[in-house]
Amino acid sequence: MANLFESEPMLDMFIFETSQLIEQLEQSILISEKESCYTEEAINEIFRIMHTLKGSAAMMMFDNISNLAHTMEDIFYYLREEKPQNVDCSSLSDLVLAGVDFIKAEVEKIKERKKVDGDATHLIQTLKDFLTSLKQNEQNTATQYTHSYKAAIYFAEGCGMETIRAFSVIHNLKDLTEEFRHIPEDLGDNPETEARIRQEGLTIYFKANHSYEMVHQFFQDTPFLQNLELIELDNDYQYQQLSDLSEIEVLEDFDDVSTGQVKSIRDNFDKLSSIGSGVQSMISVSVAKLDKLMDLVGEMVIAEAMVIQNPDLQGLELDNFHKSARQLNKITSEIQDMVMSIRMVSLSATFHKMHRVVRDMCKKLGKEVRLEIIGEETEVDKNIIEHISDPLMHLVRNAVDHGIESAEERAAKGKNSTGTIILEAKNAGSDVHIIVRDDGKGLNKEKILAKAKENGLLYKDPAEMTDKEIYNLIFLPGFSTKDKVSEFSGRGVGMDVVSRNLETIGGSVSVDSVADHGTTITLKIPLTLAIIDGMNVRVGNSRYTIPTISIKESFRPQESDIIRDPDGNEMIMVRGQCYSILRLHEFYKVKSGLKNFTEGIMVMLEQDQKTLCVFADELLGQQQVVVKALPEYVRRFKNIRGLAGCTLLGDGSISLILDVAGLINA
Repeated sequence: MANLFESEPMLDMFIFETSQLIEQLEQSILISEKESCYTEEAINEIFRIMHTLKGSAAMMMFDNISNLAHTMEDIFYYLREEKPQNVDCSSLSDLVLAGVDFIKAEVEKIKERKKVDGDATHLIQTLKDFLTSLKQNEQNTATQYTHSYKAAIYFAEGCGMETIRAFSVIHNLKDLTEEFRHIPEDLGDNPETEARIRQEGLTIYFKANHSYEMVHQFFQDTPFLQNLELIELDNDYQYQQLSDLSEIEVLEDFDDVSTGQVKSIRDNFDKLSSIGSGVQSMISVSVAKLDKLMDLVGEMVIAEAMVIQNPDLQGLELDNFHKSARQLNKITSEIQDMVMSIRMVSLSATFHKMHRVVRDMCKKLGKEVRLEIIGEETEVDKNIIEHISDPLMHLVRNAVDHGIESAEERAAKGKNSTGTIILEAKNAGSDVHIIVRDDGKGLNKEKILAKAKENGLLYKDPAEMTDKEIYNLIFLPGFSTKDKVSEFSGRGVGMDVVSRNLETIGGSVSVDSVADHGTTITLKIPLTLAIIDGMNVRVGNSRYTIPTISIKESFRPQESDIIRDPDGNEMIMVRGQCYSILRLHEFYKVKSGLKNFTEGIMVMLEQDQKTLCVFADELLGQQQVVVKALPEYVRRFKNIRGLAGCTLLGDGSISLILDVAGLINA
């Protein structure tokens, strides 16, 4: 079966299933720590996860992962069966989380198709020593088998690779007994065997010195199990008679087994059936395929615009054509919305990973911090999540390390000894706001200014800077107010990663703080990167697209509203408010015949409570545009600011998509 272990689909499925199990395992451990120790439910869940990990890793011949999972499984099996008292739960959590980290590292190697060569020998021995210390009275393992069983296992329809799943069950069964027989007997790479298991299930006869309940639970932990029929036989003679029958006789005489002590395990059969049907209606899809589908939908949107806006149609009366075009637009929009919804995933998994970050830092820094999560069900594009994981981790680390005081300091200030970090997500139009809030000591403006001046990071007179501008200095590269270099901070890296990653996806970050009350950092990120609603404008022979979400209004200005200061800066008065003006043709050095404001159009843009009026020649109209990345040679020029990407218009011309935040801060 070695050739199966090398197949790409199997590796991808192993990575997917293992990653999910590891996430569940980590959350279960962290929740158990909060509840002081492991509940019976948590022990059963962790045992099931370890059992599955052990089997799947062994099936793929990743022995180091399998052996480690087996050792951890032994501990939780002992906890489940013997229910020992006075368990050192903190030490156990440390050991299991160390095991989780090891498996994570090995899975990363598998993803990169590197050799899985991690050495878990020391960790396994430490776990075994812990288990030995748990056992107060050693009991000799019984050598006499006291129970005989027949099990019929049926896998969920559509799960695939039934032969390999059956092989995994038999491999794991060796933990219970060494005396068994399974039908079909050939579990090799045989299409006929796979078809037979799919139709008739896997039948196993075996003896074990374990209780019916324990054996039942063992099989219930089988991945993709749709139905289980477990029968405890009356005596050894009946077991011998049944296990010696030919395969045909076994199938024919199955109903005659009712003479034994029959315990039909169709527990909640209707529920199991519904789960089986649920498996059929849910499939795992590669993110690469979703990306390709999104690209094709984007091309379809462009092709639609090229047809409907074709210059050859100008001046023609085509009522039927326009009717069909509206129907095409409706269908295209629905397809786009459906593809977008498929790509949307909740922030739940990303948020819950922060529990581990807080837990590890608290143990090493000797602080007490509680993490509260709000709005975890908020959904964003899959690619967006990949860009915000690192920023979130840095912000949470920073809150624990810099923000939250020690228990003694908090007590002296009259605060609760346990600090609080709130991680919140909420929808705001076409954006999502992610807020990281702590109740720590807040930011020190004087210290920030002094450090910025020392490092030459000040870009204006401190007396003219607002509190928000001072606080935002912490996002500059190389900035750190930490005097002592630690495992977590003080190297001048981290917070600039937040700003840089958000700029990559067209997002922004802002910070607010109150001394001794805490700090609030808000990330504003787009729901998606692929297709946006945009307003196209013309400047000379060039085209630019402005995201409509940032447009407050557009108007033709009057010369009397224009204000020019002694330095030549141009501003415009709108309803008693004064706003700066940016001439796009000057900013991007584009030839334009329009110089007078009264001949062109003014577009008022707003972002992060800042407003800017952009002057262009004319509005071309609103449409959905597909965001394309700028070519690499363009991105290398750091002086080209205010561009978020480009798109292809219906007439075949290229339009540059403006980055509103970049223009306002230019």
